[in-house]
Amino acid sequence: MDKEFVIDDATRKLISQYGDVCDDLHTDLHECLGHGSGKLLPGTDPDTLKAYGSTIEEARADLFGLYYVADQKLVDLGLTPNLEAYKSQYYTYMMNGLLTQLVRIKPNNTIEEAHMRNRALIARWCYEKGQEQKVVELVKKKGKTYVKINDYAALRNLFGKLLAEIQRIKSEGDYEAARRLVEDYGVKVDPVLHKEILARYETLHLSPYKGFINPVYKAVRDAQDNITDVTIDYTEAYDAQMLRYSKDYSHLPNIN
Repeated sequence: MDKEFVIDDATRKLISQYGDVCDDLHTDLHECLGHGSGKLLPGTDPDTLKAYGSTIEEARADLFGLYYVADQKLVDLGLTPNLEAYKSQYYTYMMNGLLTQLVRIKPNNTIEEAHMRNRALIARWCYEKGQEQKVVELVKKKGKTYVKINDYAALRNLFGKLLAEIQRIKSEGDYEAARRLVEDYGVKVDPVLHKEILARYETLHLSPYKGFINPVYKAVRDAQDNITDVTIDYTEAYDAQMLRYSKDYSHLPNIN
């Protein structure tokens, strides 16, 4: 997929070197600190943003991760190897938000899922606000559209500015500002670009979705029935795991 959608060999090398560690770290920052940070102003109803609340909250957490994954402190802590590594996450995030996540959407449909709206909102807002300085460009090579990032430091500043506004919207419960951001940047799909992305992705013969298989933990006990160890087994197939979950953990009747 990178060979088809990443703009050049240098960027592909960057992603190959640092993509996995920075993607995992961004997820950690998103889940542990992004969602865990920020406060509502006294008297603000947490449900004020209504249907836009989930997208705004996911954008807030993603922006927290994007801003801080580029911080020198993470290098000092040994969480990232150097100050070049974060660029892999910036590139793949912008590429996903502007281009590749469109493979999950059927022709003539809009973006509906909160996480996808959030990624589109962030990528499109930053692309638009950085156009004058050409921070991020959409360029054509042999008839194909690619993301080109010219100024990673400026892109980080844009992430920070949007994070401040998203936090304000969340803290103050500014419904109208949330609505405008989501509707203007997170919903609509360019049909011409969408058609191109779908056609390119079809040649890769890949599924646009992934499934996760959880390991099976088994307790090892001694003669006194004390747990002495836990083994981890990864051999269970996806379909078998889903059927087992349905059998063991379903608390609803099969027939209503």
